[in-house]
Amino acid sequence: MFELVAPDVSFHQSFIESHGEWDGAHQDGAGLFPDDNVSTREGFAAWVKRLTDAEHAPEKDGIVPCTYRWIIEGERYVGAIAFRHYLTPYLLNSGGHIGYGVRPSDRGRGAASWALREVCDRLWVQGEPERVLLTCDYANEASARTIERCGGVLEDVRTGTDGRDFRRYWIGIPASLS
Repeated sequence: MFELVAPDVSFHQSFIESHGEWDGAHQDGAGLFPDDNVSTREGFAAWVKRLTDAEHAPEKDGIVPCTYRWIIEGERYVGAIAFRHYLTPYLLNSGGHIGYGVRPSDRGRGAASWALREVCDRLWVQGEPERVLLTCDYANEASARTIERCGGVLEDVRTGTDGRDFRRYWIGIPASLS
């Protein structure tokens, strides 16, 4: 059974195994930047602290307060999901409120749909926001299906600065409860 937990150093080894599965690809929802050193215990601990501090951090350089949660199954790190507390103009155009990623070996098991519903349910309990924006690459059919399964309604398709098309979806809160 999946759980959502705050980032924790106890998942270092499992995260490293997951990180290797991504083979250098960007891990949506993980808050992992190219300069982050997650291979050492010290570097991993510093990264985990940055993630947990992000929930109450002031906006800086376009980075807004963000709540990170890890999708786990027992002691296994399965993926990550992040909720940005509000949208800047950039995030409104192409980033959205919520980003998520599931390690390749755990895809197709429903972890992303479960985590997205869980986050939406928690937002509903908190009473904000009324809706959330999610984006995904146009070619990422699996992510589009996940968002649609959780009540996502396609608003439009846009072209990013990299020339690739992406989809923009809105999920009304508490649409995921139905």
